[in-house]
Amino acid sequence: MFVRAYLRASTDEQDATRAQVQLKAFAAERGLKVAAWYVENESGAALTRPELFRLLRDAQAGDVLLVEQVDRLSRLKREDWEALKSEIAARRLRVVALDVPSTWMMATNTDEFTGRMLDAINAMLLDMLAAVARKDYDDRRRRQEQGQARAKAEGKYQGRPVNTKRHQAIANMLTRGMSWKAVMDATQCSRTTVAAVAKTLRPAA
Repeated sequence: MFVRAYLRASTDEQDATRAQVQLKAFAAERGLKVAAWYVENESGAALTRPELFRLLRDAQAGDVLLVEQVDRLSRLKREDWEALKSEIAARRLRVVALDVPSTWMMATNTDEFTGRMLDAINAMLLDMLAAVARKDYDDRRRRQEQGQARAKAEGKYQGRPVNTKRHQAIANMLTRGMSWKAVMDATQCSRTTVAAVAKTLRPAA
């Protein structure tokens, strides 16, 4: 069975590979090996994620899509979650999440009846947890915006600090003519970050 592991963190400052050891251990306990890793620093609220869709393009029917938690896969709005589910279903992937024990049996071969029952149960649980993940995202964003508004009113808001060392490395790579994709792979940063650095390199009009 081919296991494809997906690791995601929301910002460039976070370690997207944090759960890699856990996923390896989970697979090893079941006599499996993670055959491909897909790692990116992108918001789970965004449907368009390069590494996630590379995984979907690479996947074959029956492959396992392994994640630490459902929120690593989705913090999407309902319509975007439905679109992602359709992509996963079209490729007949088995979604296995460490925080959803009922999905664990999907990492091993099951008979047709058991497989269909697990599919039905897990589809309901994944829908529920994806909705909870989105609500948590919306709640955190609202609290963050309220905190920023209060800090701005008090003259204390300075914004998120820039990772100057990483930005300089990105600038150097871009200056040497490296493609955005190569820079993203080398630095594990998002396309948004590369675009922001690239903008600073353009000559003033």
